[in-house]
Amino acid sequence: MSLNLNDKKAVVAEVSAKVATAQTIVVAEYRGIQVGHLTQLRAAARAQGVYMRVLKNTLARRAVEGTAFASLANEMTGPLIYAISDDAVAAAKVVNDFAKGNDKLVVKAGNYAGKSLDKAGVVALASIPSREVLLAQLLGMMQAPVSGFARGLAALAAKKESEAA
Repeated sequence: MSLNLNDKKAVVAEVSAKVATAQTIVVAEYRGIQVGHLTQLRAAARAQGVYMRVLKNTLARRAVEGTAFASLANEMTGPLIYAISDDAVAAAKVVNDFAKGNDKLVVKAGNYAGKSLDKAGVVALASIPSREVLLAQLLGMMQAPVSGFARGLAALAAKKESEAA
């Protein structure tokens, strides 16, 4: 079903609004994937807060025109699904995790904060832990000296108490 001019303008405006706040865009070729599998991919994307859409490439090019993601326009050929996320790694994680289990989804390219990524770059971005995990690791590293000091004081107090008795 073809879109009329007003529908196309609405699609470009919707995608442009998502791109304006995005940190990452990942494009993948979905040729040969069954509809049920695409539905699973979209559900996984929704759960991670990733905007995922199949678009006409000309509309996608117009949406990224004049943005930090404009360099991605060269990769927009063939049947593509676009994953756009405000989180730096969410789009790459969703697409890469799904591609591991379904060889028909082929990661073509990506763009993180204006820097073009090839397939290897998208895979590397997907391997970065999530923000929550990184914050938890940082907190653990910050607490380690304090908790070690507290354990040392407790051991010293127990030793002094056992010597006094």
